[in-house]
Amino acid sequence: MPDFSHELIHHPGLVAGVDEAGRGPLAGPVVAAAVILRADDCPDGLNDSKKLTARKRAALEGEIKARALCWGVGIATVEEIDEINILWATMLAMTRAVEALSHDCAHILVDGNRCPQWRWPSTAIVEGDAKCLSIAAASILAKEERDRMMVAAAADYPHYGWDTNKGYGSAKHLAALREHGPTPLHRRSFAPVAQLSLL
Repeated sequence: MPDFSHELIHHPGLVAGVDEAGRGPLAGPVVAAAVILRADDCPDGLNDSKKLTARKRAALEGEIKARALCWGVGIATVEEIDEINILWATMLAMTRAVEALSHDCAHILVDGNRCPQWRWPSTAIVEGDAKCLSIAAASILAKEERDRMMVAAAADYPHYGWDTNKGYGSAKHLAALREHGPTPLHRRSFAPVAQLSLL
């Protein structure tokens, strides 16, 4: 289970955790979240969002937002993904999430193997959402935010199954792409979309 050991290494000063959701899907934005937790008021059960049930994630999202010192969400659009590629769009979303915090931080812990080029000292932690409480909290907020966006988009584009697959390349999604073509929310730079010769 994640703990506070990584945050404590970088004290004194506020330490934020950052994670993203949506690097792999064929459609929709990439969403990042940044969270500065209170060490003395941390919700129980924080973990990598992928290891939590949808019900548990939803409950923890409310607790994180209510009890964290502050939190922020950043989004990079489909157009930005196609223009600068998914890696740099992810870094852009992470930067926007940190900029949305109401407190400045002394250090940032980032899930993954590289950090954005920004003004804050930061450390990349591979599988950080399973090791670091702040990153775990960020992973929950990012996933919940993006899932809501894709469920809402499914109402406008019902053929693709985004309410269940959240834009990932499921069999239903790929079949709908072949039949109906791409929507404005599809990532034209992603091979499964481009290779269907639908553009």
